[in-house]
Amino acid sequence: MSSTQPNTTTRRQVPLSEMFRALQYPNYRLFFMGQGVSLIGTWMQQIAMSWLVYRLTDSVFLLGVLGFASQVPSFLIGPFAGVVSDRYNRHRILILTQALSMLQASVLTALVLTETATTTWLMGLSIFLGVVNAFDVSARQAFVITLIPKREDIGNAIALNSSMFNVARLVGPSVAGILIALVGEGMCFLINALSYIAVLFSLLSIKVQPPVSQKKHPQAWRSLKEGFQYAFGFPPIRAIILLIALISLFGMPFSVLMPVFARDILHGGANTLGYLMGASGIGALVGALYLAQRSTVLGLGKIIISATLLLGVGLICFSFAQTLWFALIFIFITGLGMIVQMAANNTILQTIVDDDKRGRVMSFYAMAFMGMAPFGSLLAGSVADKIGVPYTLLGCGVLCSLSIIPFAIQLPALRKMVHPIYERLGILPQVATGLQSATAFTTPPENQ
Repeated sequence: MSSTQPNTTTRRQVPLSEMFRALQYPNYRLFFMGQGVSLIGTWMQQIAMSWLVYRLTDSVFLLGVLGFASQVPSFLIGPFAGVVSDRYNRHRILILTQALSMLQASVLTALVLTETATTTWLMGLSIFLGVVNAFDVSARQAFVITLIPKREDIGNAIALNSSMFNVARLVGPSVAGILIALVGEGMCFLINALSYIAVLFSLLSIKVQPPVSQKKHPQAWRSLKEGFQYAFGFPPIRAIILLIALISLFGMPFSVLMPVFARDILHGGANTLGYLMGASGIGALVGALYLAQRSTVLGLGKIIISATLLLGVGLICFSFAQTLWFALIFIFITGLGMIVQMAANNTILQTIVDDDKRGRVMSFYAMAFMGMAPFGSLLAGSVADKIGVPYTLLGCGVLCSLSIIPFAIQLPALRKMVHPIYERLGILPQVATGLQSATAFTTPPENQ
């Protein structure tokens, strides 16, 4: 999505020692460590929840309903959560959302360990967590930027966040698979509840000055309308959000179907599910580290296209897997493609968004990323019930590959729109010499 000048551009790769440079800032380091511990617990709970529902019901459709229940609140109330994020102290919002998430995990633990958990309880608690996450995601996406004093290091922080997420995605499911096989799902929920102690401690230890704004906030509906016009009135932002929505609709449901694939296609148990999710996590981690060593937004548009095609091809090949090793190879490729295109989109979005609208724009990002996934999960569960999981995954891969076509067609025009913004702010000359940071802030024209 960046402007290119082939004859003058040189690309500066970040040395390996600088890949973790955002960790030099104490506040971000605290945030990173706390979130890292908590995310391992979150992934353990997610795997345990899917396995528990499938064990209790033997229903692929209900697995889809579970995914729908946990994520649809992001679609319904995400934009309002963005308004809240732009109006109120994001630090305090995060402390509240993490405390409520800890409460949800604790109730879930008690129900499972006392063997009183029912499908109704599980769905209700999933909806509750979905509501909490709707407020958490937009506030967190906007808050983390304030922890990095130097703008040139923000892109590195975004990539490190993706790396942290995927290390947890690697460790959490693997540990969950072992624990489920040994002692049952309840221990996974208990560990997740305890993991929130770390993130709450880190958030309470962070010292930030809340931004002082002299601007009077408009009414909530007007503020929401302003954010919508800003996000969807500027074509580069609109194109990114729409692409993320399509990929979340067609690509994300593969994780919902993993318990069925592990048990019924590969004839394994909870440990097989852990291996599959772990391989996907390794692929995603490799992709995130690749982005972390980049020093520029130059070429991210083409990378988004390549990564999306990689995701689609990975899913198509994975759908034909009959052996574990074959499945692990292509779920690795799927995970790599998924995180590279998502993180690259996030980086570009954070680059061109206006700071006072960041919460609202990131709520639309969350609405596209997390809000469309439940509809995909529900649809995939329904389709898989009728035609089987392999054919459903095959269809998901094909649709992901087709989803990138509109973006690829628009890419030259989108570059031209971003070009004058970079030029006006004096960023383009830096790009031409390879010194452009991944997240130099720009402001799209208000009247676009």
